[in-house]
Amino acid sequence: MSDRRAEGDRDGRCRLCGTLLPEPDGESPSDEFCSTGCRDVAAEFGTNDGVTSDDSDGSAEDSDPPLRSVDRPADPRPTATADDERPDGTVRTFFRVDGMHSATCEAFLEAVAEGRDGVDDAEASYVTETIRVDHDPDRISTDALENALSTLGYTAYLRDDATADDETGGTQRSREMSGLRKRRSDDMLEMRYVVGVVFGSFLLLPFVAVLYPMFLTSFTDWGAIEHFEGAFTGFSGPLYLPLFLILTGAIIYLTGGPLLRGAYVSLKLRRPTTDLLAVFTILSAYVFSILVSGLGRNDLYFDLTIVVASVVMGATYYEATVKRRATDRLTDLTVSQVDTARLYAGDGSTTELPVADLESGDRVLVREGERIPVDGTLSEGECTVDEAVVTGESLPVTKAAGDDVVGGSVVTTDAAVVDVGERTTSSIERLTRVVWNVQSADHGVTRRADEFAATLVPIVLAAAVVVGVGSLLAGASGLTASLAALMTLMVASPWALGFATPYSVAASLQEALERGIVVFDETVFERLRAVDVVVFDKTGTLTTGEMTVREADAPDDLLAAAAALEQRAAHPAAAAIADAFGSNGGAFEDDDGTARADGGSTASGELTVREFHTHATGVEGTVDDRTVLVGHPDLFRDRGWTLESDLEARIDHAREAGRLPIVVGRDGTAEGVVIVGDEPREAWDETIAALDEDGVDVVVLTGDDGTAADVFDRHPGVDHVFAGVSPDGKTATVERMKTDDRVAMVGDGTNDAPALAAADLGISLGSGTALAADAADVAIVDDDLAAVERAFALSRAARSRIRQNLGLAFVYNAIAIPAAVLGIVNPLVTTVAVVAGTLLIVGNAERSLVAE
Repeated sequence: MSDRRAEGDRDGRCRLCGTLLPEPDGESPSDEFCSTGCRDVAAEFGTNDGVTSDDSDGSAEDSDPPLRSVDRPADPRPTATADDERPDGTVRTFFRVDGMHSATCEAFLEAVAEGRDGVDDAEASYVTETIRVDHDPDRISTDALENALSTLGYTAYLRDDATADDETGGTQRSREMSGLRKRRSDDMLEMRYVVGVVFGSFLLLPFVAVLYPMFLTSFTDWGAIEHFEGAFTGFSGPLYLPLFLILTGAIIYLTGGPLLRGAYVSLKLRRPTTDLLAVFTILSAYVFSILVSGLGRNDLYFDLTIVVASVVMGATYYEATVKRRATDRLTDLTVSQVDTARLYAGDGSTTELPVADLESGDRVLVREGERIPVDGTLSEGECTVDEAVVTGESLPVTKAAGDDVVGGSVVTTDAAVVDVGERTTSSIERLTRVVWNVQSADHGVTRRADEFAATLVPIVLAAAVVVGVGSLLAGASGLTASLAALMTLMVASPWALGFATPYSVAASLQEALERGIVVFDETVFERLRAVDVVVFDKTGTLTTGEMTVREADAPDDLLAAAAALEQRAAHPAAAAIADAFGSNGGAFEDDDGTARADGGSTASGELTVREFHTHATGVEGTVDDRTVLVGHPDLFRDRGWTLESDLEARIDHAREAGRLPIVVGRDGTAEGVVIVGDEPREAWDETIAALDEDGVDVVVLTGDDGTAADVFDRHPGVDHVFAGVSPDGKTATVERMKTDDRVAMVGDGTNDAPALAAADLGISLGSGTALAADAADVAIVDDDLAAVERAFALSRAARSRIRQNLGLAFVYNAIAIPAAVLGIVNPLVTTVAVVAGTLLIVGNAERSLVAE
């Protein structure tokens, strides 16, 4: 080991991102950082293991408190020993748990898991409906954990491909079973709600037909309704009481079951929630009705029980439906994961087998266009590999025998024989593990309504006790005092908070979905409003990620010959040249907007190509008996071809503009240059300008070199541009910036997933991968960069909607409490109060948040 790695900072690792530093080669950016990008970030913001002068002014101490409700791991980035930090013999398993909707659910499920023998640690997050469990598989299996966590109406199942530590987590059967369980859970929620509503509708008929008209006599002398007086009591008590008692009880169990569970959990953990407030009204009305029916009275509130349970659970069901619809919008995305590999034998034969069965020392064959299944070393020959999904580099790289290759990357030219490394995992799998390690460590933010509930529950209970005790002191019987206390719970408990919150959330999520913004976390709007810095990935986010020809200065027949060669190559730049100048090519525009014709006038299909060769930085062949070379300027220099000074100037100018110059030449002389590049997305300028106008800082991160991001660096709304930043460096940059500010990350690729998960808020674009979308809190369905700023606008408008609806939640109490004080409360009054409050909340929630 070199002195640098033996004595270097952090045991030979980059001071910013923790990446193992390479051996000294004289070209590294420093002895402390793995790349110029990490060095530049550290110079601006400091490292994660110390502070710079930027921190010395106390800004970190004066900054707002962290946006998350719990501390994160000190360093969630992947390292070679990340899995070994757990106790020996334990594995990490991730479960999706349906039914989680509050911080109390997290605490309860963590307690359930940690109470099992063999479990070392458990962390849950209702935001992601995930619980991470570290356990000894010899003492407790994943099946046993799954059964233990499936309690009190919660449904647990293995999280799809959550971690390579779980032997079955990445198998097709596991994914199928997880999907089946998820559908069953969704279907069960829907069935319970529908059955409850159907039963409730039948039970409400007597109230609508007889009881409500009868109670109108309390407010009017209209003789037409006097015949209803006494009609309800005409029913035989033994007939209707068991009917209402049993069926209303069934509705409480079926429809209100999740509310009962939430109330039980909140009491067990001593953390009152809105579920408890709703249960106060539901059960007090039910018990009150049973007691008064025994006294022969007709002020029965079974209807209040039915309506409140149905309304509150209806909002919860609506919220779950919207979230499911949001998830379905992204089903076309796939994680860049490989399930099978082609084992390569010495005689050239191959055998297909699951990736999980590969062992260190095996050799696998990867054909052109296929994805490398696991990390390893190229065994023989040369090939070009597209590592964009893993590293973020926009251009493929050439690999020679002995070079390392990463699992998840794509072989774009030739075939590759890969020697499997010591650990038979891919970079994709490690990225997946990092995403969930970061995500599941972030507990959800407690809903504002639950904070209200924690204050209101003692007040409501105290009021009921005071009324009950006061009635006893006034000489009332125990039954009468109990009825007074129950009536107080019915009219004083603000149950509608449990309706207003999920319905408002669902309406906001639905409106965002209609605008192409998929939100997975109901706290996202609150967190968006708190963002100080938006970090953009460049390739595929601010730019399209697709190479196109921007300029061409070469003879048309040479361009056609170049296209004939490039049609045989797989480089993105080659595809751009072939599309522009091949037989099917079309016109393109220079950067100045001038239309240019392609080289299609000499159809490449009519050209004869012989002796085609692929070089590390270009292609060569004989086209119609002339030697043609297309590629990087260095290729021409290495081959000794003439490269005139004016052409060199064009090349330098293109690089300064962030473009990729491709030189074309014939018979030993470079004759022209083709400028290719990926285009900035539409509305990128307006989006950055709008964020800057809102007072949000903008930072651009890219794995490309600095010139590729110059166009963004020149924008007045961009505060910083950091180039040459690796995926680990992006995550480390976000973590470092979070110490002073609230950070949102916008990205599109699998390589961005850890940074998206590490940010206070992650936003992925629709063209990205499933892992990026799953790691993000917000996903833009289409490649519409303007939707990023639109999400910020929605978040600001959603705040007023939530506040208004929380205020409207007290309409029921504003009607029922005065009526109770005046002694005129009855089932009709409470029903009117329920309907009025519900309609006001629904109407306000369905208003469009922002103008089109």
